[in-house]
Amino acid sequence: MSHATAERFDRRLLAPMMLGSVLNPVNSSIIAVSLVPIGVAFGAPPAETAWLISALYLATAIGQPVVGRLIDLHGPRRLFLVGTALTGLAGLVGVLAPTLGVLIAARVLLGFGTCAGYPAAMYLIRGEAERTGHDSPAWVLTALAVTTQTIAVIGPSLGGLLIGLGGWRTTFAVNIPLALAGLVVGALFLPRTRPPKPDRPVAGLDLPGMALFAVMLVSLLLFLMHPRTADWYLLALTAVAAAGFAVRELRTAQPFLDLRVLGGNRPLLLTYARALAAYVVSYAFLYGYTQWVEEGRGLSASEAGLTQLPLFGMAIVVSTLTGRRREVRGKLLVGGLGQLVACALLLLLGPHSAIWLLLVVAVVFGVPQGLNSLALQNSVYAQADAERMGSSAGLLRTFGYLGAIVASAANGAFFGAHADTGGLHHLAAFMLAAAALFLAITIADRSLNRERTSS
Repeated sequence: MSHATAERFDRRLLAPMMLGSVLNPVNSSIIAVSLVPIGVAFGAPPAETAWLISALYLATAIGQPVVGRLIDLHGPRRLFLVGTALTGLAGLVGVLAPTLGVLIAARVLLGFGTCAGYPAAMYLIRGEAERTGHDSPAWVLTALAVTTQTIAVIGPSLGGLLIGLGGWRTTFAVNIPLALAGLVVGALFLPRTRPPKPDRPVAGLDLPGMALFAVMLVSLLLFLMHPRTADWYLLALTAVAAAGFAVRELRTAQPFLDLRVLGGNRPLLLTYARALAAYVVSYAFLYGYTQWVEEGRGLSASEAGLTQLPLFGMAIVVSTLTGRRREVRGKLLVGGLGQLVACALLLLLGPHSAIWLLLVVAVVFGVPQGLNSLALQNSVYAQADAERMGSSAGLLRTFGYLGAIVASAANGAFFGAHADTGGLHHLAAFMLAAAALFLAITIADRSLNRERTSS
C-alpha cells in the first residue's frame, strides 16, 4: 500500500458499515405495515401486536451500548458477524413462527442481532482517523446518516410490497438475504481483530455492570410504555438497579460505562439529553400524527403513508446539502427552531384540513429531522472518548429509543381510544415542550462554540 493510499479512508469498509447500519432501521419501519395482517393471522388485538414494536425497542436500547462496549474491547469484526448471523436466524424464526409469542421472541432476537451495525460503523470511522492521522471525511458520516434515513423512507413501502407478494412473513424473510450479504461483506472487508492494548486487558469484562444496566433500563422502559400507578414497583426497581449500577461502575477497575469519564464529559451528556428530546418529538410525530391522519383526518393507510414521504425526502436533502459543513451549533439551532415551528403547525390542523397543509407540515418537520440526526451523530463522534466510541455510539441509540418509548406513552395518554383532533393538539403541546427543551439545552451549551466535526 502506497503512502498516499494509506492516508485515505478505506472505502472497502463502506459496504459492511452501511449494510450493518440499515438492519435496525429497516426492521423498525417495516413492521408498521405488518401489524394489522399479523393481528388478523393470530387473532390478536392491537395491544398485543404492539409488543412487536416494543420488543425491538427494548432489546436494542439495552443491546446497543453493551455490544458497543464489546466492540471497543474486541474490535468490530466478530461482533458484526455474530450479530448479522443472529439477524438472519431471527428472520428464519419469524418466517416459521407458529404463535405471536414466538414472533415477539423473533423481534427480540432481531433487536440484539442488529445492535452491532451502528456502533461498529462509528468505531471504524474513528479507527480510520487514527490509522490515517486525519479526521475521516465528513461525507462518510453524512452517508451513514442518509443511508439510515433512506431506509426509513422505503421501509413501509418495501413492507407493503413484500406483503402483497407473499404475506406478512416476507417482512421477516427479508432479513435472511440481508444477513447473508452482511456476512459476506463483513468477512471480506472488516479488519481482523487487533490484540488488546496491554493496559486494557479484556478478561475483566464488566458483566455485573451490564446486568444491572439491563435491569435498570428494562424496568424503566416497561413503566414508560404503560405508565400506571399500579406499576410503581417498576420505578422502585429502576432506582435500586441504578444505585447498584452506579456503585459498581465507580468501584470496578474496568467499568462497562466509565461514569467518572462520562460524568466529566459534559458536552457528551448534553448531546444525549438533546437526543432524548429530539427523538421524543420525531417519534411522536411519526406515530401520533400518522395515526391522527388516518382516524382524525380520515385518510386511508396508504394515503397516510404518502403524506409522510415529504418528511423523509426533505430530511435526506437537508442532510446531504449540509453534511460537509463542519459546524454543529448552527445545525442544532436551526433544527431546534424548526421543531418549534413544525409542532406549532400541528395546532392549526383539524378534521377538514387541506391535503396541501398536511404536506407542508411534513416538509417543515423534515428540516429538523435532517439537521438534528446528522448533528447528533457528528457530535458523538467528536465528543466521545476514542477508546469508547462503540459504547458511546450505542448510548446515542439508547437515548433515541428511550425517546421513542416516551413518545409512544404520550400518544397513548393523549389519544386514548381514538386519535381525534383534540388529542392531536394536546400531543402537539407536549411536543412543543420537548422541542423547547431541546433548543434551551442547545443555547446553553457553550461547548458547541468550540466544537468542530470532521471535514
